[in-house]
Amino acid sequence: MRLAETFTISRGSDDSADVVQVELTHGEHSGFGEAAPLDHYHQSVESAVAWLEQVDPGDDPFALDEIFERLPPGEDAARAALDHALHDLQGKLIGRPVYQLLGLRRSGPPTSWTIWLGDPDDMARRTEKILGRGFKRLKLKLGGRDGLDVERVKAVSAVTDLPLQCDVNEAWSLDEALEYLPQLTTLQYCEQPLAAGDAGGAELKRRSPVPIYVDEDCHGLATVAACAERAHGINIKLAKAGGIRESVRMVHAARALGLGVMLGCMVESGLGIAPGAHIASLMDHVDLDGNLLLADDPWPGVEFVDGVQLPSDRPGLGVAPA
Repeated sequence: MRLAETFTISRGSDDSADVVQVELTHGEHSGFGEAAPLDHYHQSVESAVAWLEQVDPGDDPFALDEIFERLPPGEDAARAALDHALHDLQGKLIGRPVYQLLGLRRSGPPTSWTIWLGDPDDMARRTEKILGRGFKRLKLKLGGRDGLDVERVKAVSAVTDLPLQCDVNEAWSLDEALEYLPQLTTLQYCEQPLAAGDAGGAELKRRSPVPIYVDEDCHGLATVAACAERAHGINIKLAKAGGIRESVRMVHAARALGLGVMLGCMVESGLGIAPGAHIASLMDHVDLDGNLLLADDPWPGVEFVDGVQLPSDRPGLGVAPA
């Protein structure tokens, strides 16, 4: 899928994203899901397809415990695609949208829009260009490793009053984080300032005037407890967690530990974003702009309404190929 413009973070730049799409059939109905494999975690389109070719989903799409117990290990993105296809199929079989299957509200918090990493003036200019598009939150990609991250936030703050968040993608040292964050106290949160597993995580949580959320430190349910030692909140990405089922479990574990919860995404079509939209009401913060970054979304159906990525009220995930 082609992006509308080059997207840059501290680890590199992309002009397109590769995904794997799954179809499950049951009688006259089909359920669909999407996998956004994560190179950062040694997953690829090829490994996702190879994993999916080993899967036998059985003949009962409602038997989720049994299905997931017999899946091969690994490949979280492909696992998420299967999970989402099963939820889509369930909803279509009983005529209900996924958020109703889960007993959730339809609408969650507004999504942030990502201002990708550039020089301070360029980030401010790109912010000005999107101010009329209805976004209620902005997330700034930081981690330029050039000493200009504070200036980046100040430059954007000078052109908008919207609430700001930042994502450093593991690019700061502890000393840099302790220097920068006291100058950035207007941020709602700072996401993954340190490398995953950095020994300074607990100290930064204790000393930071800005809430710390972790992304690369947080994968499935088993990682949530350790995140509580180094962060005020976690970023759940369905492609990294393995789908809706695991993500909902992570939310409840985080709440029990007093952690905030945000929902993130990869660059995905509406088919990949829709599952997140259906569980967004569980979250404190939402970053579901992956389909909005595309030149063309091949799976429309998620509505952008008053800053919110609103799931369809049609059965299942509610998206269909254009």
